[in-house]
Amino acid sequence: MAIWYREFKVFTREKARVISSVVNPLLFLVIFGAGLGSSVEVQDVTYQTFIYPGIISMAMLFTSIFYGVYIVWDKMIDFLKEVLVAPLSRTTIFLGKVLGGVTEAMIQGSILLIIGLLIGIKINLWGLPAALFIMFITAVGLVGIGLILGSLMERPEGFQLISSFIVFPLFLLSGALFPIENLPSWLAPFTYADPLTYCVDALRSILLGTSRFPILFDLAVLLLFALGTTILGNLSFKRMKL
Repeated sequence: MAIWYREFKVFTREKARVISSVVNPLLFLVIFGAGLGSSVEVQDVTYQTFIYPGIISMAMLFTSIFYGVYIVWDKMIDFLKEVLVAPLSRTTIFLGKVLGGVTEAMIQGSILLIIGLLIGIKINLWGLPAALFIMFITAVGLVGIGLILGSLMERPEGFQLISSFIVFPLFLLSGALFPIENLPSWLAPFTYADPLTYCVDALRSILLGTSRFPILFDLAVLLLFALGTTILGNLSFKRMKL
């Protein structure tokens, strides 16, 4: 909990980081969504409404994975060495970091949920608790990826390069910006292998009432994804060299 609190305080003190992480997805939603939404409808809803769950997922994706860079910085300023002096297992420290990253992602996702209501996007209000649960599971899995990368990288520049190579395919292949029902045969396997696909689909099912997969299938995939990245992240953290 002390590690989580430290991560939370760092996040809240960096006002520019909080604002930019919300403004960028909001620009996609308002400008991109409104531009195409004026002439395009997808699955009987406006395009802006259709991409809304995808934009929430995008915000959580970028926040969660880029959160791993703070592991690199902590190694560079020897903060991790100070933490490891304490009589704590690396698993405890890793879980504290995971909670910190998940908290950041959930704050930003929740802000976008509120903004969506304010700008008139019609969603199922009764589904908000379930949507928050889906967002939480997804954030755990994505933060795990970020911490794995952070434990392996020695410099922030290397982390940014590798994480960008991962983040953009995950977002673009998730169906956040397009329906995945009629994908070309060569592209469909990549989309179905993308864990973010199931977050976007689950949020659409809960908030909009339209989806490609059964909600229980989405949930099962996301739970396995979160469990897998947590286990691998913990192993990477234990083997991390300072």
